[in-house]
Amino acid sequence: MKSTLNKTNEVNGTIVIELEKADYQEKVDKSLNQLRQRAEIPGFRKGKVPKSVIQKMYSKSVLIDEINKIITEELGNFVKENKLKILGEPLADKTPENQVDLDKDETFKFHFNIGLTPSFDLNLEDVEQAYYNVKLEDDLLDKQIDSYKQNFGTYLKVEEEGAIETDLIKGTLTEVENGEDKAEGIVVENAILMPSYLKDETIKDSFIGSKVGESVVFNPKTAYDNNEAEVASLLQKTKEEIKDINPDFRFDINEVTRYKEADLNQELFDRVVGEGVVTSEEEFRTKVQEQILKQFKPGADHLFIHEMRDKIVEKMANVEFPEDFLKSWLLESSEGKNEEEIIKDFPLILDDLKFQIFKQKIVEENEIKIEFKDIEALANEVARAQFAQYGMSNLPDDVLQNYSKSLLEKEETIQNLYEKATEEKVIEWLKKNINVTEETVSSEEFNKIMSDHSHDHGENHNHDEHEQYDDFEDLAEEAESSEE
Repeated sequence: MKSTLNKTNEVNGTIVIELEKADYQEKVDKSLNQLRQRAEIPGFRKGKVPKSVIQKMYSKSVLIDEINKIITEELGNFVKENKLKILGEPLADKTPENQVDLDKDETFKFHFNIGLTPSFDLNLEDVEQAYYNVKLEDDLLDKQIDSYKQNFGTYLKVEEEGAIETDLIKGTLTEVENGEDKAEGIVVENAILMPSYLKDETIKDSFIGSKVGESVVFNPKTAYDNNEAEVASLLQKTKEEIKDINPDFRFDINEVTRYKEADLNQELFDRVVGEGVVTSEEEFRTKVQEQILKQFKPGADHLFIHEMRDKIVEKMANVEFPEDFLKSWLLESSEGKNEEEIIKDFPLILDDLKFQIFKQKIVEENEIKIEFKDIEALANEVARAQFAQYGMSNLPDDVLQNYSKSLLEKEETIQNLYEKATEEKVIEWLKKNINVTEETVSSEEFNKIMSDHSHDHGENHNHDEHEQYDDFEDLAEEAESSEE
């Protein structure tokens, strides 16, 4: 077996694999013999079918199968051994003169067209790019601290004061008829309501100012304006069960509790940012501000790398790519896409590829490595950010680690985190090797910048639009893996 690369130019070539009979015949004979042992053909005992019969019936299909195995393995080995940076995968040459005749020939030549990653320089000396730092407005910081005070507040029993709209009133609900407890009527021992949710103002007013030990008679359906879900919840029944009943109830008040937001003290500091991390209101405000500003970093990085993408693609405008090959490869590998659609989308897809190739070159030439500890650290950040969305900013380490561990159980998640970690290191490298102008803006200004970018830039470079070309996103990765 002999394999060679014939380069048409710097980015196109053909791998030619030549097979002699000696390269495949032994494997074909072995497969035919195994097939003979298993074959069950009418008129012959199992394992006793004549070789001539097996060869007549299966020799060509077995030959094709074995040659495919040999060719597939040889292609992979040839690319790896010769450290070829290929884009996509080799495509069988379909020109008539390069076809093989399995019926007539014993020596076969297989031709596979390939696209090669172009060579270019990382010339970024004249590139200038803004990086946005957010300065948090005082009112937003105050709102966040108020939110923590609200989230970590507690309900306290109200002993002597009358109930207000936002109090929780607990007690026993008893169905009544003509002012008396109804025999075998509905009784709810642990009923709970809040006056502010009552729709009927008269009934709401009857609860406001009420105290423990007092009773209020009312009609639940009137109170909630016939909202079946709310009535069913109060009576602890299903909506079907209360659909055809409309009685009055007496609410015997056993307890009134009032929500009190947390005080701005050490207990709150410890619950929000960790025990002993801060010891004063000033330190607490600073720490909360840091946590909020940290949430803007992914957006700032996203904006930075996407605006850099345009400048990088522009710099690569004259870099030659194997465009005809790539179009052919896309047509062959993209399900449900015709040639017209691929040609229409190709300019944007090629820009995506250029950017990916550029990033990969940064990684290779600067020996940027992503270790598993980097992925673990990123998983922790993702977990922390997800919990922070629900106001849980100070989770115990074991809870955070367990959640992060669950993220890392999925191969797809690990791949996404690997790509994210790689991009973060590329951003770090870019910020050190181009002229970065630091711009400080308010959170409101930053959100507008992001919104304008998404509208003006995202629609023109809509990467989601190209998710249909899943294989294409791996073009650069193919080049990288082929060298390993």
